[in-house]
Amino acid sequence: MNLSKYDAEAIEKIFEDFNVCSITYSDAGNNPVFAQELGETKLWADSAITGIFPNNVDQKKFKKSLTNALSVSKLNNFKFETLEDRIWEREWLKKFQPMKFGKRLWVHPTEYIVQKDNKTIVYLDPGLAFGTGTHATTALCLEWIDSQILECKRFLDFGCGSGILAIAALKLGSPSATAFDIDPQAVIATRQNAIKNKVEKKLKITQCMEKINDKFDIVVANILAEPLIKFAPSITSLLNSHGVLALSGILSKQINEVKLAYKNSIEFDSSILKNQDGQTWSLLLGKKID
Repeated sequence: MNLSKYDAEAIEKIFEDFNVCSITYSDAGNNPVFAQELGETKLWADSAITGIFPNNVDQKKFKKSLTNALSVSKLNNFKFETLEDRIWEREWLKKFQPMKFGKRLWVHPTEYIVQKDNKTIVYLDPGLAFGTGTHATTALCLEWIDSQILECKRFLDFGCGSGILAIAALKLGSPSATAFDIDPQAVIATRQNAIKNKVEKKLKITQCMEKINDKFDIVVANILAEPLIKFAPSITSLLNSHGVLALSGILSKQINEVKLAYKNSIEFDSSILKNQDGQTWSLLLGKKID
């Protein structure tokens, strides 16, 4: 149903009273929301809520509870649909197929049987943490990482999400990497993915920025423009002399604003752009100024 002006928390409570199995919020219009802070969650201006219920849910009673609680006679875009029984844990495999980034790097679902040949493979399944390679910003970062010589390079993934970038760097030759994210779900996902890819001994994972005491040859931050600007001093302080910085999660119209936040510390070389769903995303590359 379309939330319109309704109270999302009140609707969610009624869903729970009727033993909802899962709740999903989605954009009911065409108004992308870009979070202002790491870990912050916002609803769209025009949002929809979808619930999956047991097949014995009393539909009439459920609808009546909603209309009574919201003090309305009619609900906007409200409907019930019956889902065909499927092996749901395997449904994602239909859309999430192996993807190639650059010349060597591939991201594969764990259950996908492949010939390794000369591939460098990151095994990863879709989860609650951001980062599978399907979004333009992650793709930009993976393609760039694939192009780098990573032997002897210490790597930091700032805002790691699923840990895909740090894991890719390790599998492409980096001797050690650190993954940081304030989201506890991201930390859990990164740890699980590191184990899945057998790089857990080379990867340090932390949820606390103050615990990052090392300096890095390469720092990649694929988050969003606002946190990139806010954390600019912290991010640049983690780079070695002449260290390389890669920033993504930035819309093309935000490039100058982000560069301005780093002007005293980073000399930017270039910007790489990629279009997706009507948006142009960018990857900014630069080196630390001594």
